[in-house]
Amino acid sequence: MKNYIGPEEVLRKKCDYLIPCVYHYYRQPMQLVKGEMQYLYDHTGKKYLDCFAGVSVVNCGHCNPTITKAICDQVNTLQHTCTIYLTQNIVDLAERLAEVTPGELTKSFFCSSGTEANEGAALLASIFTGHHEFISLRQGLHGRTKLTMSLTGLSLWRTDTAPVGGISFAPNAYCYRCPMNKKYPECDLACANEVETVINTATSGHVAAMFVETIQGNGGMITPPPGYFKRIKEILDKHNILLVVDEVQTGFGRTGKMFAIEHYGVVPDIMTVAKALGNGTPVGAFITRPEIADKYTRPGASTLGGNPVTSAAALATLDVITTNDLPARAAELGSYLKDGLVRLQEKYPLIGDVRGLGLMLGAEMVHPDKSPAMEQTDVILEKMKDRGFLIGKNGPNRNVLAFQPPLIIAKDDLDHLLNHLDDVLSEL
Repeated sequence: MKNYIGPEEVLRKKCDYLIPCVYHYYRQPMQLVKGEMQYLYDHTGKKYLDCFAGVSVVNCGHCNPTITKAICDQVNTLQHTCTIYLTQNIVDLAERLAEVTPGELTKSFFCSSGTEANEGAALLASIFTGHHEFISLRQGLHGRTKLTMSLTGLSLWRTDTAPVGGISFAPNAYCYRCPMNKKYPECDLACANEVETVINTATSGHVAAMFVETIQGNGGMITPPPGYFKRIKEILDKHNILLVVDEVQTGFGRTGKMFAIEHYGVVPDIMTVAKALGNGTPVGAFITRPEIADKYTRPGASTLGGNPVTSAAALATLDVITTNDLPARAAELGSYLKDGLVRLQEKYPLIGDVRGLGLMLGAEMVHPDKSPAMEQTDVILEKMKDRGFLIGKNGPNRNVLAFQPPLIIAKDDLDHLLNHLDDVLSEL
């Protein structure tokens, strides 16, 4: 076995050489050294079932052999040229995306992250509309740059004390804790209707776009009810405002469809993607219809965006997703896992709500008065880690257990996960 420095030495170097905003999970963290499909291994050889997929990235599994071979073959052939020279992989990838994206979203710009994709989408929206204001949702997360951080509706991630102006926030569709103090469906989608109030009262009326995540991952797996996005789109169309759908966490089969917005029967004006498109290779893109794309004519480039290696990885990833019908697999296994979590909810009042689509599920931990149970959430994560299961956490108070495993996970894996989670909950 290779001589690894171990978690204590990793933490020392992290403290000495990394900017401290880069945080980590667990009171007693491990050093991960190897990945193999749905499993991760630490420096001692201990095996873990990865139920978070690198935050919804490795949908096709860690070190998937098909994708790894495509990457290695390309690395040994041509690694980088920049877009000022013609290469084939980038246009083949754009063509493949045009085949799987909704509606007329057929023209792409490639970059290296979801943050860049959202930044680029905002620029494109302003170029097309000639407007510069934006609307976003509370509890949304769109990136770490000055603009995308300003579009983010989670104070945890709003580090900048002088955010960009001209951004208004609308209530999200958080049905478990309705910001409008109503209940679906009697509410008549009051949170969606509030977007029109925001337009009429908090903006100049000249808004470029509204940014939304189909499911707010970092916000706590907030999953809007049926009809929500259709109502939003109707309101935006009335005011000539573009809809930008951030599918950075939800895209590429995660929710049981290729893209989560397909559950709602709405086609966005611009869609942003990243994470699972490269299955671990840094990638991002914003995609739109020709009418909007063709307004962006001044020179623009991304030095590393769409490079031959990244594009080869993304093409192989799309092959794995479509050949194995991973969206259908996510729908089937997600329903199975959700049923299991609901059974645990019925057994343990600590679980206040179970929500999500496909293999993008959240279980909100609460006290009897419905207040967030943050400490218990951390205890559960630590105990499950010790048992060999890696689960995420999110939400404004970090009290939502996040289940986003690789889509190639097996039903037996989910049974083991649920059985051990049952045991841990019984110990609290």
